[in-house]
Amino acid sequence: MSDLLGRLRAGLPEGALLTDPDVTAAYAHDMASFCEAGAPAVVVLPRTVEEVQHVMRTAHELRVPVVPQGARTGLSGAANATDGCVVLSLVKMDRILEISPVDRIAVVEPGVINAVLSRAVNEHGLCYPPDPSSWEMCTIGGNIGTASGGLCCVKYGVTAEYVIGLDVVLADGRLLTTGRRTAKGVAGYDLTRLFVGSEGSLGIVVKAVLALKPQPPAQLALAAEFPSAAAACDAICTIMERGHTPSLLELMDRTTVRAVNAMTRMGLPDTTEALLLCAFDTPDPAADLAAVGELCAAAGATEVVPAADAAESELLLQARRSSLPAMEAIKSATMIDDVCVPRSRLGAMIDGTAAVAEKYGLTIGVVAHAGDGNTHPVVCFDHTDPDETRRARESFDAIMALGLELGGTITGEHGVGVLKKDWLARELGEVGVEMQRGIKAAFDPHGILNPGKLF
Repeated sequence: MSDLLGRLRAGLPEGALLTDPDVTAAYAHDMASFCEAGAPAVVVLPRTVEEVQHVMRTAHELRVPVVPQGARTGLSGAANATDGCVVLSLVKMDRILEISPVDRIAVVEPGVINAVLSRAVNEHGLCYPPDPSSWEMCTIGGNIGTASGGLCCVKYGVTAEYVIGLDVVLADGRLLTTGRRTAKGVAGYDLTRLFVGSEGSLGIVVKAVLALKPQPPAQLALAAEFPSAAAACDAICTIMERGHTPSLLELMDRTTVRAVNAMTRMGLPDTTEALLLCAFDTPDPAADLAAVGELCAAAGATEVVPAADAAESELLLQARRSSLPAMEAIKSATMIDDVCVPRSRLGAMIDGTAAVAEKYGLTIGVVAHAGDGNTHPVVCFDHTDPDETRRARESFDAIMALGLELGGTITGEHGVGVLKKDWLARELGEVGVEMQRGIKAAFDPHGILNPGKLF
Protein backbone atom coordinates (compact mmCIF):
# COMPACT_ATOMS: atom_id res chain seq x y z
CA MET A 1 0.00 0.00 0.00
CA SER A 2 2.73 2.47 0.92
CA ASP A 3 4.54 1.77 -2.36
CA LEU A 4 1.32 2.43 -4.32
CA LEU A 5 0.58 5.68 -2.52
CA GLY A 6 4.15 6.89 -2.73
CA ARG A 7 4.40 6.28 -6.45
CA LEU A 8 1.02 7.87 -7.11
CA ARG A 9 1.94 10.98 -5.08
CA ALA A 10 5.13 11.37 -7.09
CA GLY A 11 3.19 12.29 -10.21
CA LEU A 12 0.08 13.97 -8.81
CA PRO A 13 -0.62 17.40 -7.30
CA GLU A 14 -1.58 18.02 -3.69
CA GLY A 15 -5.20 17.10 -3.01
CA ALA A 16 -5.54 14.66 -5.91
CA LEU A 17 -5.40 11.62 -3.60
CA LEU A 18 -8.03 10.71 -1.03
CA THR A 19 -6.98 8.07 1.50
CA ASP A 20 -9.22 8.62 4.55
CA PRO A 21 -11.37 5.42 4.71
CA ASP A 22 -14.41 7.44 5.78
CA VAL A 23 -14.03 9.53 2.61
CA THR A 24 -13.10 6.78 0.18
CA ALA A 25 -16.09 4.71 1.37
CA ALA A 26 -18.36 7.27 -0.31
CA TYR A 27 -16.81 6.26 -3.65
CA ALA A 28 -17.38 2.53 -3.19
CA HIS A 29 -20.55 2.08 -5.24
CA ASP A 30 -23.08 3.53 -7.63
CA MET A 31 -26.89 3.54 -7.23
CA ALA A 32 -27.56 -0.12 -8.03
CA SER A 33 -29.13 -2.55 -5.57
CA PHE A 34 -27.83 -6.08 -4.88
CA CYS A 35 -24.31 -5.31 -6.09
CA GLU A 36 -21.23 -6.11 -4.05
CA ALA A 37 -18.72 -3.32 -3.51
CA GLY A 38 -15.24 -3.45 -2.04
CA ALA A 39 -13.11 -0.94 -0.13
CA PRO A 40 -10.83 1.14 -2.37
CA ALA A 41 -7.23 1.65 -1.32
CA VAL A 42 -7.25 5.19 -2.65
CA VAL A 43 -9.39 7.57 -4.67
CA VAL A 44 -7.63 9.67 -7.30
CA LEU A 45 -9.16 12.86 -8.71
CA PRO A 46 -7.08 13.76 -11.78
CA ARG A 47 -7.44 17.01 -13.72
CA THR A 48 -5.25 16.26 -16.73
CA VAL A 49 -4.61 13.48 -19.21
CA GLU A 50 -1.02 13.22 -17.98
CA GLU A 51 -2.24 12.55 -14.45
CA VAL A 52 -4.50 9.76 -15.70
CA GLN A 53 -1.57 8.29 -17.61
CA HIS A 54 0.57 8.39 -14.48
CA VAL A 55 -2.11 6.54 -12.50
CA MET A 56 -2.47 3.85 -15.15
CA ARG A 57 1.29 3.36 -15.59
CA THR A 58 1.64 2.96 -11.82
CA ALA A 59 -1.29 0.57 -11.55
CA HIS A 60 -0.06 -1.44 -14.53
CA GLU A 61 3.43 -1.86 -13.06
CA LEU A 62 2.09 -2.83 -9.62
CA ARG A 63 -0.83 -4.90 -11.01
CA VAL A 64 -3.34 -2.90 -8.98
CA PRO A 65 -6.97 -2.83 -10.21
CA VAL A 66 -8.41 0.52 -11.33
CA VAL A 67 -12.12 1.34 -11.25
CA PRO A 68 -13.07 4.42 -13.31
CA GLN A 69 -16.00 6.50 -12.09
CA GLY A 70 -18.12 9.44 -13.10
CA ALA A 71 -21.02 10.73 -11.02
CA ARG A 72 -21.94 7.21 -9.81
CA THR A 73 -25.57 7.57 -10.94
CA GLY A 74 -25.43 4.19 -12.71
CA LEU A 75 -27.84 1.38 -11.94
CA SER A 76 -25.80 -1.75 -12.66
CA GLY A 77 -22.85 -1.62 -10.26
CA ALA A 78 -20.44 -0.85 -13.11
CA ALA A 79 -18.73 1.82 -10.99
CA ASN A 80 -18.45 -0.29 -7.83
CA ALA A 81 -15.04 -0.53 -6.22
CA THR A 82 -13.14 -3.74 -5.60
CA ASP A 83 -11.05 -4.33 -2.48
CA GLY A 84 -7.69 -2.58 -2.66
CA CYS A 85 -8.38 -0.85 -5.96
CA VAL A 86 -7.59 2.63 -7.19
CA VAL A 87 -10.84 4.46 -7.79
CA LEU A 88 -10.18 6.87 -10.66
CA SER A 89 -12.86 9.55 -10.37
CA LEU A 90 -12.93 11.73 -13.48
CA VAL A 91 -15.40 14.34 -12.24
CA LYS A 92 -12.78 17.11 -12.07
CA MET A 93 -11.94 16.73 -15.75
CA ASP A 94 -15.02 18.77 -16.55
CA ARG A 95 -14.08 21.23 -19.30
CA ILE A 96 -15.97 21.79 -22.52
CA LEU A 97 -12.98 22.22 -24.80
CA GLU A 98 -14.73 23.24 -28.01
CA ILE A 99 -18.14 23.79 -29.57
CA SER A 100 -18.12 24.11 -33.37
CA PRO A 101 -21.41 25.18 -34.97
CA VAL A 102 -19.90 24.69 -38.44
CA ASP A 103 -18.67 21.14 -37.85
CA ARG A 104 -21.55 20.48 -35.44
CA ILE A 105 -19.33 18.89 -32.84
CA ALA A 106 -18.43 19.42 -29.22
CA VAL A 107 -15.14 18.30 -27.70
CA VAL A 108 -15.40 17.59 -23.99
CA GLU A 109 -13.64 16.03 -21.04
CA PRO A 110 -15.33 13.03 -19.37
CA GLY A 111 -16.47 14.86 -16.22
CA VAL A 112 -18.74 17.31 -18.07
CA ILE A 113 -22.32 17.03 -16.78
CA ASN A 114 -24.80 16.08 -19.49
CA ALA A 115 -27.14 18.98 -18.72
CA VAL A 116 -24.27 21.49 -18.67
CA LEU A 117 -23.23 20.41 -22.16
CA SER A 118 -26.82 20.50 -23.40
CA ARG A 119 -27.32 24.08 -22.20
CA ALA A 120 -23.97 25.19 -23.59
CA VAL A 121 -24.66 23.90 -27.10
CA ASN A 122 -28.22 25.30 -26.99
CA GLU A 123 -26.64 28.77 -26.91
CA HIS A 124 -25.25 28.03 -30.38
CA GLY A 125 -28.60 26.86 -31.76
CA LEU A 126 -27.52 23.22 -31.42
CA CYS A 127 -28.50 20.29 -29.25
CA TYR A 128 -26.90 17.19 -27.82
CA PRO A 129 -29.86 14.79 -27.85
CA PRO A 130 -28.96 11.95 -25.40
CA ASP A 131 -30.86 12.74 -22.21
CA PRO A 132 -30.68 10.09 -19.47
CA SER A 133 -33.14 10.68 -16.66
CA SER A 134 -30.17 11.61 -14.43
CA TRP A 135 -28.97 14.20 -16.97
CA GLU A 136 -28.68 16.95 -14.34
CA MET A 137 -26.08 14.84 -12.49
CA CYS A 138 -24.57 12.23 -14.81
CA THR A 139 -21.35 12.80 -16.72
CA ILE A 140 -20.56 12.37 -20.39
CA GLY A 141 -17.84 9.88 -19.51
CA GLY A 142 -20.33 7.79 -17.54
CA ASN A 143 -22.83 8.05 -20.39
CA ILE A 144 -20.17 6.75 -22.79
CA GLY A 145 -19.16 3.96 -20.41
CA THR A 146 -22.69 2.57 -20.17
CA ALA A 147 -23.97 3.66 -23.61
CA SER A 148 -26.79 5.62 -21.96
CA GLY A 149 -30.16 6.30 -23.53
CA GLY A 150 -33.02 8.54 -22.48
CA LEU A 151 -36.49 9.79 -23.30
CA CYS A 152 -35.66 11.04 -26.79
CA CYS A 153 -34.12 7.81 -28.11
CA VAL A 154 -37.17 6.96 -30.20
CA LYS A 155 -36.26 9.76 -32.62
CA TYR A 156 -32.66 10.69 -31.90
CA GLY A 157 -30.99 7.48 -30.79
CA VAL A 158 -28.60 6.69 -27.94
CA THR A 159 -25.19 7.94 -26.82
CA ALA A 160 -23.29 5.60 -29.15
CA GLU A 161 -24.70 7.41 -32.17
CA TYR A 162 -23.18 10.73 -31.06
CA VAL A 163 -19.68 9.67 -30.01
CA ILE A 164 -17.52 10.01 -33.12
CA GLY A 165 -14.05 10.24 -31.58
CA LEU A 166 -12.27 9.48 -28.31
CA ASP A 167 -8.98 9.90 -26.53
CA VAL A 168 -8.46 6.89 -24.29
CA VAL A 169 -5.72 6.09 -21.80
CA LEU A 170 -5.01 2.39 -22.06
CA ALA A 171 -4.24 0.01 -19.20
CA ASP A 172 -0.49 0.56 -19.55
CA GLY A 173 -0.77 4.35 -19.70
CA ARG A 174 -0.47 4.82 -23.46
CA LEU A 175 -2.81 7.34 -25.09
CA LEU A 176 -4.99 6.09 -27.95
CA THR A 177 -6.95 8.39 -30.26
CA THR A 178 -9.88 6.86 -32.12
CA GLY A 179 -12.47 8.07 -34.60
CA ARG A 180 -12.68 11.47 -36.23
CA ARG A 181 -13.96 15.05 -36.22
CA THR A 182 -15.36 14.75 -39.75
CA ALA A 183 -18.93 14.05 -40.80
CA LYS A 184 -17.81 10.77 -42.39
CA GLY A 185 -14.95 8.36 -41.83
CA VAL A 186 -14.37 4.62 -42.27
CA ALA A 187 -10.62 4.28 -41.70
CA GLY A 188 -9.95 0.94 -40.03
CA TYR A 189 -11.94 -0.87 -37.37
CA ASP A 190 -14.45 1.24 -35.48
CA LEU A 191 -12.66 1.30 -32.14
CA THR A 192 -14.73 4.27 -31.00
CA ARG A 193 -17.91 2.22 -30.87
CA LEU A 194 -16.01 -0.55 -29.12
CA PHE A 195 -15.28 1.71 -26.15
CA VAL A 196 -18.86 3.01 -25.93
CA GLY A 197 -20.65 0.71 -23.49
CA SER A 198 -17.43 -1.03 -22.38
CA GLU A 199 -17.98 0.19 -18.79
CA GLY A 200 -14.36 1.24 -18.31
CA SER A 201 -13.06 -2.29 -18.91
CA LEU A 202 -10.95 -1.44 -21.98
CA GLY A 203 -9.56 2.01 -21.24
CA ILE A 204 -10.13 5.38 -19.58
CA VAL A 205 -11.93 7.94 -21.75
CA VAL A 206 -10.25 11.32 -21.26
CA LYS A 207 -11.73 13.25 -24.20
CA ALA A 208 -14.72 12.81 -26.48
CA VAL A 209 -15.72 14.30 -29.80
CA LEU A 210 -19.52 14.42 -29.89
CA ALA A 211 -21.83 15.01 -32.83
CA LEU A 212 -24.47 17.71 -32.41
CA LYS A 213 -27.83 18.36 -34.07
CA PRO A 214 -29.64 21.61 -34.88
CA GLN A 215 -31.85 22.59 -31.99
CA PRO A 216 -35.40 21.44 -32.81
CA PRO A 217 -38.57 23.45 -32.17
CA ALA A 218 -40.23 23.17 -28.78
CA GLN A 219 -42.15 19.93 -28.57
CA LEU A 220 -45.86 19.49 -28.02
CA ALA A 221 -47.20 16.49 -26.15
CA LEU A 222 -50.40 14.54 -25.63
CA ALA A 223 -51.53 12.07 -23.01
CA ALA A 224 -53.76 9.13 -23.91
CA GLU A 225 -55.47 6.95 -21.31
CA PHE A 226 -56.16 3.31 -22.13
CA PRO A 227 -58.33 0.62 -20.53
CA SER A 228 -55.53 -1.97 -20.93
CA ALA A 229 -51.81 -2.17 -21.53
CA ALA A 230 -52.52 -4.28 -24.61
CA ALA A 231 -54.58 -1.47 -26.16
CA ALA A 232 -51.84 1.07 -25.45
CA CYS A 233 -49.25 -1.21 -27.02
CA ASP A 234 -51.44 -1.67 -30.08
CA ALA A 235 -51.50 2.11 -30.43
CA ILE A 236 -47.71 2.28 -30.12
CA CYS A 237 -47.23 -0.34 -32.84
CA THR A 238 -49.63 1.51 -35.14
CA ILE A 239 -47.92 4.85 -34.53
CA MET A 240 -44.57 3.41 -35.54
CA GLU A 241 -45.98 1.36 -38.40
CA ARG A 242 -47.56 4.46 -39.93
CA GLY A 243 -44.17 6.17 -40.08
CA HIS A 244 -44.59 8.81 -37.39
CA THR A 245 -41.42 10.15 -35.77
CA PRO A 246 -42.30 11.30 -32.25
CA SER A 247 -39.59 12.92 -30.18
CA LEU A 248 -40.93 11.08 -27.15
CA LEU A 249 -43.18 8.04 -26.76
CA GLU A 250 -43.48 6.86 -23.17
CA LEU A 251 -45.75 4.37 -21.43
CA MET A 252 -46.75 3.99 -17.78
CA ASP A 253 -48.63 0.95 -16.52
CA ARG A 254 -51.49 1.03 -14.01
CA THR A 255 -49.24 0.44 -10.99
CA THR A 256 -47.07 3.40 -11.91
CA VAL A 257 -50.06 5.64 -12.71
CA ARG A 258 -51.59 4.92 -9.32
CA ALA A 259 -48.30 5.57 -7.55
CA VAL A 260 -47.95 8.91 -9.33
CA ASN A 261 -51.53 9.80 -8.42
CA ALA A 262 -50.89 8.97 -4.78
CA MET A 263 -47.79 11.16 -4.63
CA THR A 264 -48.74 14.11 -6.85
CA ARG A 265 -52.55 14.19 -6.69
CA MET A 266 -52.57 14.76 -10.45
CA GLY A 267 -56.09 13.43 -10.71
CA LEU A 268 -55.49 10.71 -13.28
CA PRO A 269 -58.54 8.40 -13.42
CA ASP A 270 -58.25 5.29 -11.25
CA THR A 271 -59.59 3.30 -14.19
CA THR A 272 -56.49 4.10 -16.27
CA GLU A 273 -54.67 0.85 -16.97
CA ALA A 274 -52.01 2.48 -19.12
CA LEU A 275 -50.99 6.05 -19.86
CA LEU A 276 -49.28 6.85 -23.15
CA LEU A 277 -47.35 10.09 -23.55
CA CYS A 278 -46.37 11.19 -27.03
CA ALA A 279 -44.58 14.34 -28.19
CA PHE A 280 -43.43 15.87 -31.48
CA ASP A 281 -40.83 18.56 -32.17
CA THR A 282 -41.66 18.81 -35.87
CA PRO A 283 -42.50 22.05 -37.73
CA ASP A 284 -46.23 21.32 -37.26
CA PRO A 285 -46.48 19.30 -34.05
CA ALA A 286 -50.19 20.00 -33.56
CA ALA A 287 -51.02 18.21 -36.81
CA ASP A 288 -48.82 15.26 -35.85
CA LEU A 289 -50.47 15.06 -32.44
CA ALA A 290 -53.91 15.13 -34.03
CA ALA A 291 -52.98 12.21 -36.28
CA VAL A 292 -51.58 10.20 -33.37
CA GLY A 293 -54.61 11.08 -31.25
CA GLU A 294 -56.85 9.51 -33.88
CA LEU A 295 -54.73 6.35 -33.86
CA CYS A 296 -54.95 6.18 -30.06
CA ALA A 297 -58.73 6.57 -30.16
CA ALA A 298 -58.99 3.85 -32.79
CA ALA A 299 -56.91 1.54 -30.55
CA GLY A 300 -59.35 2.07 -27.67
CA ALA A 301 -58.11 5.11 -25.75
CA THR A 302 -60.75 6.35 -23.35
CA GLU A 303 -59.39 9.89 -23.41
CA VAL A 304 -56.83 11.77 -25.47
CA VAL A 305 -55.57 15.09 -24.12
CA PRO A 306 -53.34 17.14 -26.45
CA ALA A 307 -51.36 20.10 -25.12
CA ALA A 308 -52.00 23.54 -26.58
CA ASP A 309 -48.50 24.87 -25.94
CA ALA A 310 -45.10 24.03 -24.46
CA ALA A 311 -46.21 24.87 -20.92
CA GLU A 312 -49.12 22.44 -21.10
CA SER A 313 -46.78 19.84 -22.57
CA GLU A 314 -44.52 20.15 -19.54
CA LEU A 315 -47.50 19.60 -17.26
CA LEU A 316 -48.42 16.42 -19.12
CA LEU A 317 -44.86 15.12 -18.96
CA GLN A 318 -44.66 15.70 -15.21
CA ALA A 319 -46.42 12.39 -14.69
CA ARG A 320 -43.58 10.53 -16.42
CA ARG A 321 -40.90 12.48 -14.58
CA SER A 322 -42.60 11.71 -11.28
CA SER A 323 -42.80 7.98 -11.90
CA LEU A 324 -39.60 6.85 -10.18
CA PRO A 325 -39.98 9.02 -7.04
CA ALA A 326 -43.57 7.80 -6.82
CA MET A 327 -42.51 4.15 -7.00
CA GLU A 328 -39.72 4.75 -4.48
CA ALA A 329 -42.32 6.05 -2.02
CA ILE A 330 -44.09 2.67 -1.96
CA LYS A 331 -41.39 0.68 -0.15
CA SER A 332 -37.99 1.27 1.44
CA ALA A 333 -36.06 0.01 -1.59
CA THR A 334 -36.40 -0.44 -5.35
CA MET A 335 -34.67 -2.37 -8.10
CA ILE A 336 -34.90 -0.76 -11.51
CA ASP A 337 -34.68 -3.24 -14.35
CA ASP A 338 -33.78 -2.34 -17.91
CA VAL A 339 -35.03 -4.89 -20.42
CA CYS A 340 -35.49 -3.98 -24.07
CA VAL A 341 -37.76 -6.02 -26.36
CA PRO A 342 -38.93 -5.62 -29.94
CA ARG A 343 -41.75 -3.06 -30.07
CA SER A 344 -44.11 -5.75 -31.30
CA ARG A 345 -43.57 -7.69 -28.03
CA LEU A 346 -43.99 -4.75 -25.67
CA GLY A 347 -47.52 -5.76 -24.67
CA ALA A 348 -46.36 -9.28 -23.82
CA MET A 349 -43.51 -7.83 -21.76
CA ILE A 350 -45.83 -5.65 -19.70
CA ASP A 351 -48.39 -8.40 -19.16
CA GLY A 352 -45.62 -10.86 -18.31
CA THR A 353 -44.17 -8.47 -15.76
CA ALA A 354 -47.59 -8.15 -14.12
CA ALA A 355 -47.69 -11.94 -13.87
CA VAL A 356 -44.24 -11.92 -12.23
CA ALA A 357 -45.45 -9.36 -9.69
CA GLU A 358 -48.43 -11.55 -8.83
CA LYS A 359 -46.31 -14.70 -8.57
CA TYR A 360 -43.85 -13.13 -6.13
CA GLY A 361 -46.38 -11.04 -4.22
CA LEU A 362 -44.63 -7.75 -4.98
CA THR A 363 -45.47 -4.32 -6.31
CA ILE A 364 -43.79 -3.92 -9.69
CA GLY A 365 -44.55 -0.91 -11.85
CA VAL A 366 -43.43 -0.52 -15.44
CA VAL A 367 -42.41 2.65 -17.25
CA ALA A 368 -41.16 2.28 -20.78
CA HIS A 369 -39.46 4.16 -23.54
CA ALA A 370 -42.22 2.65 -25.59
CA GLY A 371 -41.02 3.86 -28.96
CA ASP A 372 -37.93 1.68 -28.73
CA GLY A 373 -39.30 -1.15 -26.57
CA ASN A 374 -37.11 -0.30 -23.58
CA THR A 375 -38.96 -1.20 -20.39
CA HIS A 376 -38.00 -0.23 -16.84
CA PRO A 377 -39.83 -2.51 -14.41
CA VAL A 378 -39.41 -1.09 -10.90
CA VAL A 379 -39.49 -3.74 -8.17
CA CYS A 380 -40.53 -2.32 -4.79
CA PHE A 381 -39.56 -4.18 -1.61
CA ASP A 382 -38.73 -3.83 2.07
CA HIS A 383 -34.95 -4.21 2.32
CA THR A 384 -35.26 -5.08 6.04
CA ASP A 385 -37.38 -8.13 5.23
CA PRO A 386 -35.11 -11.02 4.12
CA ASP A 387 -37.90 -12.97 2.47
CA GLU A 388 -39.20 -9.96 0.55
CA THR A 389 -35.66 -9.08 -0.49
CA ARG A 390 -35.17 -12.62 -1.80
CA ARG A 391 -38.41 -12.44 -3.74
CA ALA A 392 -37.38 -9.09 -5.19
CA ARG A 393 -34.13 -10.53 -6.52
CA GLU A 394 -35.89 -13.58 -7.93
CA SER A 395 -38.51 -11.43 -9.62
CA PHE A 396 -35.75 -9.32 -11.15
CA ASP A 397 -34.23 -12.45 -12.68
CA ALA A 398 -37.64 -13.63 -13.87
CA ILE A 399 -38.17 -10.33 -15.68
CA MET A 400 -34.82 -10.63 -17.45
CA ALA A 401 -35.62 -14.20 -18.46
CA LEU A 402 -38.94 -12.98 -19.85
CA GLY A 403 -37.18 -10.33 -21.89
CA LEU A 404 -34.84 -12.86 -23.48
CA GLU A 405 -37.75 -15.20 -24.22
CA LEU A 406 -39.44 -12.36 -26.09
CA GLY A 407 -36.39 -11.81 -28.29
CA GLY A 408 -35.05 -8.90 -26.26
CA THR A 409 -31.88 -7.94 -24.44
CA ILE A 410 -31.05 -7.78 -20.73
CA THR A 411 -30.11 -4.11 -20.91
CA GLY A 412 -31.09 -1.34 -23.26
CA GLU A 413 -29.23 1.53 -21.60
CA HIS A 414 -28.13 0.87 -18.01
CA GLY A 415 -25.29 -1.53 -18.77
CA VAL A 416 -24.24 -4.88 -17.32
CA GLY A 417 -21.88 -4.05 -14.48
CA VAL A 418 -22.04 -6.47 -11.56
CA LEU A 419 -25.80 -6.76 -11.52
CA LYS A 420 -26.29 -8.58 -14.82
CA LYS A 421 -22.98 -10.22 -15.65
CA ASP A 422 -24.37 -13.75 -15.19
CA TRP A 423 -27.16 -12.86 -17.59
CA LEU A 424 -24.77 -11.43 -20.17
CA ALA A 425 -23.31 -14.89 -20.74
CA ARG A 426 -26.80 -16.29 -21.34
CA GLU A 427 -27.54 -13.62 -23.92
CA LEU A 428 -24.22 -13.74 -25.76
CA GLY A 429 -23.66 -17.48 -25.72
CA GLU A 430 -20.39 -19.34 -25.30
CA VAL A 431 -18.75 -18.14 -28.50
CA GLY A 432 -19.85 -14.55 -27.92
CA VAL A 433 -18.36 -14.50 -24.42
CA GLU A 434 -15.12 -16.05 -25.70
CA MET A 435 -14.71 -13.34 -28.34
CA GLN A 436 -15.47 -10.54 -25.89
CA ARG A 437 -12.97 -11.89 -23.37
CA GLY A 438 -10.42 -11.98 -26.17
CA ILE A 439 -11.01 -8.28 -26.86
CA LYS A 440 -10.67 -7.52 -23.15
CA ALA A 441 -7.36 -9.41 -23.01
CA ALA A 442 -6.00 -7.50 -26.01
CA PHE A 443 -6.62 -4.12 -24.37
CA ASP A 444 -6.03 -5.12 -20.75
CA PRO A 445 -3.78 -8.21 -20.61
CA HIS A 446 -3.33 -8.05 -16.83
CA GLY A 447 -7.05 -7.56 -16.13
CA ILE A 448 -6.64 -4.44 -14.00
CA LEU A 449 -9.38 -2.30 -15.62
CA ASN A 450 -12.67 -2.51 -13.74
CA PRO A 451 -12.33 -6.21 -12.87
CA GLY A 452 -15.40 -8.26 -12.05
CA LYS A 453 -17.68 -6.32 -14.38
CA LEU A 454 -19.43 -7.58 -17.53
CA PHE A 455 -18.21 -11.21 -17.27
